[in-house]
Amino acid sequence: MPKNTVLKELAKCKHPQSRKTLALARKIKKINNREKIKLGHAAKANVLGMKLAWFAEKVEGREEPVSPAEYEELIDSYLRRFDGELEQIKIVQAIGKHRANQHAAREAVIKTTLEMEKQHFGGGGLELPDLCDAEHFKKFQEWNGDAASVQHLRLKFISRKSLRSAAAKGEGDQQMVE
Repeated sequence: MPKNTVLKELAKCKHPQSRKTLALARKIKKINNREKIKLGHAAKANVLGMKLAWFAEKVEGREEPVSPAEYEELIDSYLRRFDGELEQIKIVQAIGKHRANQHAAREAVIKTTLEMEKQHFGGGGLELPDLCDAEHFKKFQEWNGDAASVQHLRLKFISRKSLRSAAAKGEGDQQMVE
């Protein structure tokens, strides 16, 4: 039952403690919770979509997959994406004594995000597409940038250690060919 019709029925109820009123209130609460859960999933997909859009912008126009060393540099530049904004916040805070706490919330969010992402990249890995694999790279290039279609991309946990071992393995293969 749509929320609007439930609200109309609720308006018709006479007594606030009647069984019908309480049942309609439960229905409205259930509908609201369902919508809240949908928004939560959309927000997660949107954050992941923004991250992938940043990488798509950086590899746009490339024909061949990224090498592991280039991918590591790309991820390092991704981790430095807020440096300019943090610099601006420091400048604003240094100007006057009354502005010391201005933009403190934004600064805290940025620092927390970066710390968490650096920790993930150094440890278990960031969830990103495998741009070193030709097939995954092609699918990522074909991605239209829509957050809803992120689920069609195959994501992998990429860590600094895995990229370095892949680069070392790739160099070993290069030496074997020569």
